[in-house]
Amino acid sequence: MTWEIRQARPDEYDAVGDLTVDAYSHDGFVRGEYAMTLRAAADRAAKAEVWVAADASGLLGTVTYCPPGSVYREIGLDHEGEFRMLGVAGRARGLGIGTALTTHCIERTRELGLSRIVLSTAVYMKTAHRLYERLGFQRLPDRDWSPVAGIDLYAYELNL
Repeated sequence: MTWEIRQARPDEYDAVGDLTVDAYSHDGFVRGEYAMTLRAAADRAAKAEVWVAADASGLLGTVTYCPPGSVYREIGLDHEGEFRMLGVAGRARGLGIGTALTTHCIERTRELGLSRIVLSTAVYMKTAHRLYERLGFQRLPDRDWSPVAGIDLYAYELNL
């Protein structure tokens, strides 16, 4: 299978939102109003960078990269890149899409001349933790946080 990573096009924003919600819902990770945030790909594209993995059949995965200044940043400091809302379509799981999108975010951070990339992930997203740790990310417990009661997030970092 041949696929590429590129920025999402405006005509794909609805599909990107659907893919993100579906990816999180597949594993039972959509709670409360967060589904609206996951679905808001057009807003993310206006205020951050929305990247997709796609092939001739359509979208395979997506991630939102949040450079310094983006309102979508949660824990990133000025010298850090940050990414969020990594999601892979069910039909594309196991193909390395999540790894490729994460690697793209690492490279994007380097392109911007930043010294570290950070992210938050729910404590129960064990598959994501394994992916990040395999790529060299380490836990950053000082920045663990909870956006709402009952949702605890781990922070991870990768120094570049």
